[in-house]
Amino acid sequence: MQCRGLVAGPDFEHFERRYFTPAEVAQHNQPEDLWVSYLGYVYDLTPLAEKYKGDLLLKPIVEVAGQDISHWFDPKTGDIRKHIDPLTGTLRYRTLRGRFLHVPPQLPRSDWANDFGKPWWQRSHYKVGRLSAKTRNIRIINTLTSQEHTLELIEKKKKKESKQRCGQQETARQRQQKAGRQGETGKMAKRLRQADCLRNQKDRKRDN
Repeated sequence: MQCRGLVAGPDFEHFERRYFTPAEVAQHNQPEDLWVSYLGYVYDLTPLAEKYKGDLLLKPIVEVAGQDISHWFDPKTGDIRKHIDPLTGTLRYRTLRGRFLHVPPQLPRSDWANDFGKPWWQRSHYKVGRLSAKTRNIRIINTLTSQEHTLELIEKKKKKESKQRCGQQETARQRQQKAGRQGETGKMAKRLRQADCLRNQKDRKRDN
């Protein structure tokens, strides 16, 4: 039974982070705890590393654990960057660190199994949140004990959102200016009508 006057706190058991800093991603840099980031998102590849433990094709991924690998990908397609292979003259994946998991071999091979379905970089269940490239530190001082703590806060504001906000402010300013001009025009018209009424009254008195 809930006690009266008490407010329930946040449910941390089912709490999910939405944003992570590069420093937080960098802490997960081991095969048993392997995170990477690319194209603005953070991915936990620990299950992938556990599944293919000991596989040589896992080595290039382990080498970049805790790092951002956006340069591996084409931002337009979200796929691994491609190039024309000089040996075969065909379009193939560009792997500067060497071939890694789910990338087909340069030439057909009978020992390569392609029954894995989607490649790991196209699977959304590895995604754990967004990457925040911009952070700012806030220092908190306890004036009673003189203890200091520094918190790293995530800047979630995007450039697009800033432009939209500036556009809304500019639109509101234009509306105010337009309303002001209309108000001045209305006042001028009122003064002109009053002057016409006075002129008409004087003309009628003169005629009488």
